[in-house]
Amino acid sequence: MSTNRPTVLILASDPAFSREITANWPQDPAPHSKGPEFIVLDEGFSRDLKGSHYDLAIADASSDEKNDGKNDEKNKDKRKRLNKDLKQSLVAAGKPAIMIHSDPALDFCNIHGAVLELRCEPGLWPSIAGLVGREILRRVQAESRAREAEKICAAAQAEATLGRYMLEMRTNVNNALTTVLGNAELLVLEPGLPATVLAQSDAIRNMALRLHEVFQRFSSIEKELSVAARESGKKAAHAAAGGR
Repeated sequence: MSTNRPTVLILASDPAFSREITANWPQDPAPHSKGPEFIVLDEGFSRDLKGSHYDLAIADASSDEKNDGKNDEKNKDKRKRLNKDLKQSLVAAGKPAIMIHSDPALDFCNIHGAVLELRCEPGLWPSIAGLVGREILRRVQAESRAREAEKICAAAQAEATLGRYMLEMRTNVNNALTTVLGNAELLVLEPGLPATVLAQSDAIRNMALRLHEVFQRFSSIEKELSVAARESGKKAAHAAAGGR
């Protein structure tokens, strides 16, 4: 998910439901913070939400089918089936979701995997859904940042391992470079050698000098890091002592 602006998918066939959600969504007190992006989709298209790009779904499971009163039981059964299918789709998607229902036989709040069911309390449900939804998005964003931090940490650890290996091998490489450099210099001073051999020997000598300078820089970096670590430790200890 994007950590800048999350996406809220509203699943509803009643336009009033989505208007209530967007109108009552709480403002984030953080400066320069943008609210979520809302996408409205008819609940009838929610059968396959796997792979859909959203961070939170809010579904209307409270609307009753319009009828003339003669087939009230049939419409209630139909609504129950639709709600069951809707819940299964949301659970299968594996992403956070809020279902707003109006069944008095159910508890005010029920949790099914990543799906939270809330009973539709007149006048209160939009604000409750907005507050709960905002907290869910904050948690999702925090988890996303944590995963990104873990990736960065893993990459840093891999680089640190490589750096430690290079430092450990520094002495062996320097000894080998000293031998190469010494022999190359002897060849350059050897009289009577062909020009091509002299040129190759001089190239070997120059490359050995460059590699030696690189490893000398590693030694300098190691010292700088040690000094920085000591200074950081002193500041941390001083801050801890001051906080007591």
